[in-house]
Amino acid sequence: MAKTRKIILGLACLGLAATGFYAMPANAQQDVTYLLPAPQSLPAFGPWMVAKQRDYFKAEGLNVNFQIGKGGVDVAKQVGAGNAVVGGAIGDTPIMVRPNGVPVKSVAVLGGRSLMQLVLNKDKVKSIKDLKGKVVTTMAYQDTTYFALLGMLATQNMSKNDVNAQAVGPLNVWKLFAAGEADAMASTPDWTYNVMTTSKLNLEIIPSDTHFRSMAQAILASDETIQKNPELIQKLVRATLKGMKAIMDDPAAAAVDYAKAVPEHAGKEAGLTEIFKMYTKYVYEGQKVLGEMDEARLVALQDFYVKEGIVRGVTPVKDLYTNQFVK
Repeated sequence: MAKTRKIILGLACLGLAATGFYAMPANAQQDVTYLLPAPQSLPAFGPWMVAKQRDYFKAEGLNVNFQIGKGGVDVAKQVGAGNAVVGGAIGDTPIMVRPNGVPVKSVAVLGGRSLMQLVLNKDKVKSIKDLKGKVVTTMAYQDTTYFALLGMLATQNMSKNDVNAQAVGPLNVWKLFAAGEADAMASTPDWTYNVMTTSKLNLEIIPSDTHFRSMAQAILASDETIQKNPELIQKLVRATLKGMKAIMDDPAAAAVDYAKAVPEHAGKEAGLTEIFKMYTKYVYEGQKVLGEMDEARLVALQDFYVKEGIVRGVTPVKDLYTNQFVK
């Protein structure tokens, strides 16, 4: 009799599981640490914040906790060491860190263009060549926007020695330029917008990729996580790219949700909309498959970094990225 009751109970449990009543709670979420290279209050991180606000991560069964690193290279090191599952940097960051033994790859790049634009004060300089001896603000000498500046100079047979490049941090990059204390800046769309709305400068915006094909932001993951938990990477990539697509499709609606996710931007939705339009134009466009890495572009970038002594060795290109999560 007891045996019969156990059998009946077991069958009942199987039936409950089949109908979903005996399964794990549908709202159970996996906690994930996502490391960003700078504060999420920067509109550059719109795709991530919109994805969070619209529950794109939650729909994948993830509870994403954002933490802040000290730039893209630091993020790569932390991800490579296993201190975060994924992180944000620039698509070419693995070129810089893998020769130093940091085992990370780009698993998606958020846009077919470049994060950096060179912005000129046209009343002082008319072209890249005119920057000789001029002051150019940049965030930091180890930041990829600075490397993109070097690449743009190289297309004109110029080097860092031909300009007065000043590393002034993320706020002073645009504030000093807007105040007329610099002739150009290595910029991103949000910094460019800040100058457009706080100064009367006559601006020339030169997207990096029109001269030097630096990359957009990317999602980095370690070799170990890619191998052992590809499903998790797939979910993170899918949700983040969905956030980027939302901005591209309807920047105004995305701006509203971004302001909800980052309350310090409440009331600034109109400006955010314009910034998101600029990100779409200058950064996100240009990919046949959202998130897909261009291998030939990566090879050319690595060749430049090696030639300039920015990195000390060549890494096999297949170790720098994977497109398995964007197809």
